[in-house]
Amino acid sequence: MTAAPVGIHHEPTSTFQIDQSVETLRSRAADWSAVPIERKIEYLRAVQGGTLAVAHDLVAEAMAAKGVSERVAAEDWLSGPIIILRTLRFLIETLESIRRTGRVPIEDRDVSVRSDGQVVVRVTPADIYDRILYRGWEADVWMEPDLARPDLLDHTGGIYTKPETASPGVAVVLGAGNVISIGALDVIQKLFVEGKTTILKHSPVNDYGGPYVERAFADLIADGYLRTAYGGTEVGGVLVGHPAVDEVHITGAAASHDAIVFGPGEEGSARKARNEPLLTKPITSELGNVSPVIVVPGAWKTRDLQYQAEHLATQMLMNGGFNCNAAKVVVMHRAWGQREEFLDHLRAVLMSFPPRPAYYPGAEARFDRFVGSHPSVEILGVRSEGYVPPALLMDVDAGGDHPAFGEESFCSVSAVTLLDGDDPADFLTRAVAFCNERLNGTLNATVVVDPATAESIAPSLDAATAGLRYGAVGVNLWGGAAFALGTTPWGGIPGQPLDDIQSGRGFVHNARLFDRPQKTVIRAPFRIVPKPPWFVTHRNPHRVFPKLAAIEEAPSLARVPGVILASLLG
Repeated sequence: MTAAPVGIHHEPTSTFQIDQSVETLRSRAADWSAVPIERKIEYLRAVQGGTLAVAHDLVAEAMAAKGVSERVAAEDWLSGPIIILRTLRFLIETLESIRRTGRVPIEDRDVSVRSDGQVVVRVTPADIYDRILYRGWEADVWMEPDLARPDLLDHTGGIYTKPETASPGVAVVLGAGNVISIGALDVIQKLFVEGKTTILKHSPVNDYGGPYVERAFADLIADGYLRTAYGGTEVGGVLVGHPAVDEVHITGAAASHDAIVFGPGEEGSARKARNEPLLTKPITSELGNVSPVIVVPGAWKTRDLQYQAEHLATQMLMNGGFNCNAAKVVVMHRAWGQREEFLDHLRAVLMSFPPRPAYYPGAEARFDRFVGSHPSVEILGVRSEGYVPPALLMDVDAGGDHPAFGEESFCSVSAVTLLDGDDPADFLTRAVAFCNERLNGTLNATVVVDPATAESIAPSLDAATAGLRYGAVGVNLWGGAAFALGTTPWGGIPGQPLDDIQSGRGFVHNARLFDRPQKTVIRAPFRIVPKPPWFVTHRNPHRVFPKLAAIEEAPSLARVPGVILASLLG
């Protein structure tokens, strides 16, 4: 296997072409706002069919571009067509409900109010397919704390239940280069949730996906509601600064966001220090995160240690570690008697994987910088040109100012830090404070706790899920899974100012059209049997995920046994 080629697959879009595209979108903005809900559902169904039609070719293209095998490329089914199809399915269901009943499909039994008055809505399981295929999973969307229960329905449905809030306009989406679904999902957000005609600029890293997105969204392009563009920062600058563009959305690094908002270089840094943005247009963003995994001490069986080691390795290795939700800091109890045994299992899992090309630009330099920043490093593989293995920065001082706490490595390098605690509850309280105060980012965090310990520290565990200042918190489930469920809004926790943006502003993947979400809390059993097909250690994901994509596009109980059987072979 050779290192994957990285570079622009399409010529940059010219300024003339951009002007033409934006002029078309501007001329169609008011018309899009007036398109009836029935027609928008038709558009969404067309995108559904188009996405499934291109899915095999798109994943094959990603496999070739990243230089990985079919089994590894199966992750691009999950983070590509499957999440797009799942989000579309639930968004269609939401719009169909609004069309029939005038309201979002939220049942009273799915709404609860916490002791502090915060309103919570259960969104997973959403149907019989979730109950079968994601057995034991639960996902709750917590509303902003000042939203009272009687006002919940008044703050769902967005422009469909409150048409007076619609504001026609043109949005530019600056797509991410790491995950092929992100640009398409951001387009769905802008067009169908916020009501803006949209131009999507593909990242040069994965612009091979552009033609497939264009085929899937062909009807919207033909009718003048969507346009696409190619190129790097120069093209992005033209789009952001275009006088006919009303707002901006970016998925990427905080540094890219700051360069857009405050300008590049030293002058931009000075403006940021004074909080004097150059960009006056509204901007939303989904940015990086030093994602923590808090391992609560307990009495674990050997199979639990192995399972959770595979779970953590998945969070480190999926997509080569080039994910904003990848596990970057493992927080452990210093006195946990099984700590080294767990780490030995993790080392073994990480060492078992063949090298994969470091396709994302700058990965090798970041790897070398991070492993050179700490005296105790375990490199779990062979470093060679074009490849970076997993690595653990061991015993990073929790009270220090290590780069791993302030910047995501954006490759498979993670830090392990140890905290004291009189007992599991005390440790967890300290871990929450550490994550909130010492780690950069507000996107997602994960807590791993065995059932007996969870029961014994239930009040502390509840306080931890409430207290973690992240837009997604996973309990025994990678917090990053909220990215993929469609009904769980995805984004940094609200409230970040532009000059300290952390993981960004705004939410995407919001198929239930919540106006004021604060965070998502997802839960799963401590150990899932059979092994989840999204684990990087599963032997058969390339046979599971195409079958799962077909269910997400057109649900059928007749298709479920095929998914289950393929999963059992993992």
